[in-house]
Amino acid sequence: MRITRTAADPPSEEHPINSNAKDPRHSRAPEPPEIVVPGFEHLHIPATVHLNGPAEGLPRVVDTARGLTRAAEQLAAATGPVAIDTERASGFRYGQRAFLVQLRREGAGTILIDPEAVGSLAVVNEALHDVEWVLHAATQDMPCLAELDMHPDRLFDTELGGRLLGLRKVGLASMTEELLGFTLSKEHSAVDWSQRPLPVDWLNYAALDVEVLVQLRWATEDRLVQAGKLDWALEEFDHIRTLPPPAPRQDPWRRTHGVGNVRGRRKLTAVRNLWQARESLARHKDLAPTRLLPDSAIVAAANAMPRTVPQLMATPGFHGRLASREATRWLTAVQDARNTEEPVPATIPSNALPPVKGWDAKRPEAAARLKVLKPAVAELAEHLELPTENLLTPELLRRFCWQPPRSTADDAVAARLRELGARSWQVEHVTPVIGAAWRELRSRRRAEKTTEGHE
Repeated sequence: MRITRTAADPPSEEHPINSNAKDPRHSRAPEPPEIVVPGFEHLHIPATVHLNGPAEGLPRVVDTARGLTRAAEQLAAATGPVAIDTERASGFRYGQRAFLVQLRREGAGTILIDPEAVGSLAVVNEALHDVEWVLHAATQDMPCLAELDMHPDRLFDTELGGRLLGLRKVGLASMTEELLGFTLSKEHSAVDWSQRPLPVDWLNYAALDVEVLVQLRWATEDRLVQAGKLDWALEEFDHIRTLPPPAPRQDPWRRTHGVGNVRGRRKLTAVRNLWQARESLARHKDLAPTRLLPDSAIVAAANAMPRTVPQLMATPGFHGRLASREATRWLTAVQDARNTEEPVPATIPSNALPPVKGWDAKRPEAAARLKVLKPAVAELAEHLELPTENLLTPELLRRFCWQPPRSTADDAVAARLRELGARSWQVEHVTPVIGAAWRELRSRRRAEKTTEGHE
């Protein structure tokens, strides 16, 4: 049996992926190639094409001020949206800064920039003034881009678009395969991008992340238009683009994994001291904190409260060269906790809601609302074919149930949802469902009380 391909041909250097786009502002992704089986020509069987390298070859990494200026000029002279991605060294280096920035725009091709070598990318940001940025999972990349003085004026997030479409898999490789018919390798996603020089195969992988991202943007928009969800998506994109940076966490050491197993204020103080000592050393050495000392070791030392270096080194988690070399630092943190006259409080004031499992006892009316409204919102999300958390976040729904408006009328419900941060499209769809379910709950409660009064 002979199998042939129709529609789009596999991309090659002689036939670039986007060579047929006359106007990049209105270009569309090529149709995925299909397999034709003789006798079954009426069947459209998609066949994916594996991209093993950029169509125009691998560009040289920009690592000089002169090269950065030239790259900015190329991007400014180019047309259409710009695809942007970053590579970080999470788990290897301190913080979440970018160690490689990839950009691609029609007319400029793919540009790879080493921010460790060139510093601020403000000149690139200026070149992209009022240009739409296309990112995949933008909330992951925007903080480290902001550190480089890059802020989008317009945004399209393909991953978020995929979520609103209700796609089962929304990773870049999965969406590229489903919507465009191209497969991407993801074997270098968790490597140490702070390494220099970067291996060619890593750079190849990074360049491919923006190779067809603009085409994916157009394909995602087409699907959103067909589903009647484009306006929702545009509102969501603008929301995440304009979100202010999160406020610094109060007592971030309290998020140490396993701290719930530490009892007593002095032991909690030991957790704080060890966490702060680790944080200071990690920042100085530019290492991920957990590479110096795992959270489990901090919790173990706080519970054991060792008095000597040998006792400390016998504590689970204190092994390896870094732990032993800094043994005095860790022991001092524990001793200071033991000797302090002001141990940390067991808890701190917080505006966080109590765990839902305790609502029945603390605020039963809120628990009753949540039990009714949660499935109602979930049912609506299923009807709209999108994840419940994208229709209304669980935290927002919980806060609504914990502190609702006085009235169950739709206008009061809508006002409270907006106050909590729901977007217009969310308010429009969720308000009548929440209002109806809540009013039914109240009616049922009144009927139950009336029945109890007659007994």
